[in-house]
Amino acid sequence: MEFVYEAQPARVVMRPGASVTAVPGEAERLGLRSLLVVCGPRGAETARAVARALGDACAGVFAGARQHVPVDVADEAVRAAREAGADGCVAVGGGSAIGLGKAIALRTELPLIAVPSTYSGSEMTPVWGLTEHGAKRTGRAPAVLPRSVVYDPELTLTLPVPLSVTSGINAVAHAAEALYAPDASPLVSLTAEEGVRAMAGALPGVAADPGDLEARSRALYGAWLCGTALGATTMGLHHKLCHVLGGTFGLPHAETHTVVLPYALAFNAPAAPEAMTALARALTADDAVQALRDLSGSLGAPRSLAELGLAEADLVTAAAQVTAQAYANPRPITTADALEILRAAYGGDRPPAWS
Repeated sequence: MEFVYEAQPARVVMRPGASVTAVPGEAERLGLRSLLVVCGPRGAETARAVARALGDACAGVFAGARQHVPVDVADEAVRAAREAGADGCVAVGGGSAIGLGKAIALRTELPLIAVPSTYSGSEMTPVWGLTEHGAKRTGRAPAVLPRSVVYDPELTLTLPVPLSVTSGINAVAHAAEALYAPDASPLVSLTAEEGVRAMAGALPGVAADPGDLEARSRALYGAWLCGTALGATTMGLHHKLCHVLGGTFGLPHAETHTVVLPYALAFNAPAAPEAMTALARALTADDAVQALRDLSGSLGAPRSLAELGLAEADLVTAAAQVTAQAYANPRPITTADALEILRAAYGGDRPPAWS
């Protein structure tokens, strides 16, 4: 057995009400006295509650976070942080808000506290992303990893069921690719498998009763583990497909991950049998690909890229971008392969059995 494992330094606090009761203490623990709170329009009310809890330690609220972190929004947020004299940042909301907090941290090296309100898992990774001129670029930097993550299941009680489902499957995608990553390790694989198990078990309960605090807590637990697996490994084909579809064509992030995942996994399955076995075990199924598709479909998630608004004429361009640069993946992928995967996902048919 050979592997390298590097733990990501992060502190996690999880309890109901923690967004208000824990954030001031986390800021004090980090020695921060002037924090900019960032969020998107949908999370502004919660962000204001966090700002009130911080009291004099709040330097202001920036509510302009947008999906895929456009560079112009990041520039504006960095200016706001500097003009406010902030010595730290609190990102409140989903992946867009946390992504913006990371962009600020990347440019300024200000410490970041993350308060997630969805299940994206981005808060547990040192991965950043920025979109400019129709292309999304990503990278890794220790400075963007939140110093503290505050999970408050009460924040997710109002997360609509459709977004809860797609956000949860987005987290599963992180864990699934971690299972066959070239830099996987035994601990990461255990983390990924348990993350999938927790999330897949929680989502039906969330869908059946959106006010079920225990199911919401379980989903956040799953998001934490799936995000941790993502942060410790190198992502492959699935994430490349989704970055292209989101960054270039503006498709919604979580929904795109949900649609694409079964097709990317079906393509990689022949080259990653151990990963697929672990994934099937976590899903208590014989066929992991079909089990994931059945899970998301039974909970009302979109099935096809066509449903998300992608034009069929864009498939060729997307396939070329997916293969324009080399990246780690269990099996080689050509532009023709990428186009075949995208066409299958566009139609939403049962994923073919690639050999």
